[in-house]
Amino acid sequence: MTKVREGEFLMLGLALIESWFPILSIVSMAYIGALHTYTYSLLIALVFFITIMAKRDRFKELKNRAAYKDLLLTSFWITSLFTLVFIGMQYTTAGNMAVIIFLQLLFSYLYFNVLGEEKIDRLHLIGAVVMGVGALIILIPDNLTFNKGDLLILIAAAIAPFANLYQKRARNYCSSETILGFRTVVGLPFIILLAWYFEPTVSYENFLLALPSLLFIGIFIYVISKIMWIEALHRISITKVSAMMGLVPMMTLLFAYFYLDEIPQVRQIMGIIPVLIGGYLLTKPISK
Repeated sequence: MTKVREGEFLMLGLALIESWFPILSIVSMAYIGALHTYTYSLLIALVFFITIMAKRDRFKELKNRAAYKDLLLTSFWITSLFTLVFIGMQYTTAGNMAVIIFLQLLFSYLYFNVLGEEKIDRLHLIGAVVMGVGALIILIPDNLTFNKGDLLILIAAAIAPFANLYQKRARNYCSSETILGFRTVVGLPFIILLAWYFEPTVSYENFLLALPSLLFIGIFIYVISKIMWIEALHRISITKVSAMMGLVPMMTLLFAYFYLDEIPQVRQIMGIIPVLIGGYLLTKPISK
């Protein structure tokens, strides 16, 4: 199996896991709020990162001074990105957030393909565009209005490609778990401070109610899924990875129907068609 095909399979698995993120986040946020959901999920993830790094003897990778520039820049951009998203969510809807953050596909194409030197085949570019259109059809709510929260999330979408770039570079020096563990340690104190400042104290009863969702988010989203994300970035282009995230809203619709009894709209069902077509074109091998 080629590295490109491995990256595509990693993104398929990642999309399957990430599709549960908005569903379980809604459940957890109802009990403890958005920033506390992020804080506790990262704390759970950190325990697993430390355990994995210890068992696989990854701490020695931190002795490589050449990695620190990319590790620190990754931590800075990722922490900034999620800070903007979670603060922005205080002023906008989840639907608006999902639409705007997906625009990272557009910014990735502008930065790395139009202005940069990263190449993408014409067929794969068409697939990325078609998949992006399908994802937006699924995501765009009936009433899309722009406010200051949306502006913060738009800035987050604009800096997301930089976070992916430095994660991709850091992977040349360190394993995925080292990158994720490092960025969690660096960013977590700042997130804790934001949660303390912006949200009320979480009661023990509400924490227990949110705990099942927190465990899934912390283990599957912030550990397994993020490792798959970095490994996919290591194998395929940033633009292609961003485009394949269009599979997430399609799968979320399916799981929300069974788990939350949310019936998708006809428009959303129609949006699945270009997502599938775009996914097929995007993963179709190119004859050299």
